[in-house]
Amino acid sequence: MVKPLAFKGDKKSKKRKHTTAQAENDEPPSTALTSTPPNPPSTDEDDSWVTADAPTDITGPIIFTLPSNTPSCIASDANGKVFASELENIVEGDLATAEPHDVRQVWVANKVAGTESISFKGHHGKYLGCDKFGILSATREAISPEESFLCIASPNTPGTFSVQTQREKFLTITEEGGGSPTTTTTTKVPEIRGDAEDISFNTTFRIRMQARFKPRLKANKETRAREKVSRKELEDVVGRKLEDGEVKRLKRARREGDYHEAILDVRVKGKHDKFAS
Repeated sequence: MVKPLAFKGDKKSKKRKHTTAQAENDEPPSTALTSTPPNPPSTDEDDSWVTADAPTDITGPIIFTLPSNTPSCIASDANGKVFASELENIVEGDLATAEPHDVRQVWVANKVAGTESISFKGHHGKYLGCDKFGILSATREAISPEESFLCIASPNTPGTFSVQTQREKFLTITEEGGGSPTTTTTTKVPEIRGDAEDISFNTTFRIRMQARFKPRLKANKETRAREKVSRKELEDVVGRKLEDGEVKRLKRARREGDYHEAILDVRVKGKHDKFAS
């Protein structure tokens, strides 16, 4: 299920849950139910922002942070005009901490079927594109070669990319731009073009993305969620009460991958103890 974007500072609404007993009798839930361990948090609820480390990470909502003097990112207005938007949610100017504060700064990245290219859809449903003159816009509702880009990881600066068009030119910035439509200050923000011939500092962008879409983070969180198991669940599997040492052993085995063998050993030990008594 697709969830709306959440920005830093937004208040999260809390949903109140009612049990069947409450609905029928309007009574508080039994304290016996409180012993059930809560479900592990879903990875789908993680709305924090992280840095993409590899081209395969780039999917879902992202922002392109620019190597400009004033921290800024690529944005688009409702008419498809692409411009550099000054970043506000950033810690001490470090682009590795940047988060969007305006939906116009956010692009949704998706792999173009059958290719290594990526498309970037703006908030208004149109795709980022670059024409033969190197002019960027976001006015098309369908993907053509002009709306397809390659993200090439920088060998010198981990976590940064050069974005290449289908004409083998690179997105770049110039520091001669004017004021941003997102700010009323006179701070200069760069102009963005797609006609650089070679990779340079000005073509090196950092891509920030939502953590819940990052493949490795998502896999790690799902693995940790699977590793969590309660004493009651272990006792149900073994079929008897467990000693503290047995619980620790089974939890460790669940983390290390020999869980089923450990369960069999504990079951066999329980049978031996039963006949010995």
